[in-house]
Amino acid sequence: MQIVILKDSASVAEYGANIFIKQLQKKADSVLGLATGSTPVSLYQGLIAANKAKQISFAGVKTFNLDEYLGLEGTHPQSYRYFMNEQLFDHIDIDKSRTFVPPGDAENPIEACQGYEEQIKAAGGIDIQLLGIGRNGHIGFNEPSSGLMSRTRVKTLTKATIDDNARFFKVGEYQPHLSITMGIGTILDAKKVVLLATGENKADAIKATVEGALTAACPASALQLHQDAVLVIDEAAASKLTDCDFYKHIEAENQKLLAKLGL
Repeated sequence: MQIVILKDSASVAEYGANIFIKQLQKKADSVLGLATGSTPVSLYQGLIAANKAKQISFAGVKTFNLDEYLGLEGTHPQSYRYFMNEQLFDHIDIDKSRTFVPPGDAENPIEACQGYEEQIKAAGGIDIQLLGIGRNGHIGFNEPSSGLMSRTRVKTLTKATIDDNARFFKVGEYQPHLSITMGIGTILDAKKVVLLATGENKADAIKATVEGALTAACPASALQLHQDAVLVIDEAAASKLTDCDFYKHIEAENQKLLAKLGL
């Protein structure tokens, strides 16, 4: 894994956005894997700005989101489809028929999961997948104990995840306890994975992901198996890593090499 440690959350968002900008400049018809949550919002703002400045276009792009709450229609304000429209799709030159989010209102969610896998395959696979990480190490809604080669499926949310997400729901508002999520195996199929993490509350999860064992107890540790996974984190999220200076040294040397190669 490539570990990039930056000063603050703004730097993390900018670095992450630049990865996606370079991807779209290199391949205009890229297939993007996208994520929801508070961490990606600033990255999406960077992509919107780049689109408006005509640095990139989304006209030929397809997108696949990681997950969706089971039981919510796409028009529901708490659905992830609604979030993506509000935070990104409504502000860029993308054809929304080419944007895919797991159908939370599917009559048969089991069949819908298989259908989602088939849609990703038909698109040629995901070129670059964006991830956040939960305090318990979950990626997408792959909670601890998730199979490391799992595929898109219905998943029960842990109490910790439900509690973390409760802030997005009004008092008394229905909050789903089930989701449809890409599996860890589905995520690992992406050609490149970019995980963003900020804040001290993510420090334990980042330490387990980077320095811990490969285990279903920390789903994000599966990224140790990926040949092109980039973790972009701020100082706070990196605070429990054993040797931050060493990771910074590795990244500095890596950037020198890339500059020398003109990449």
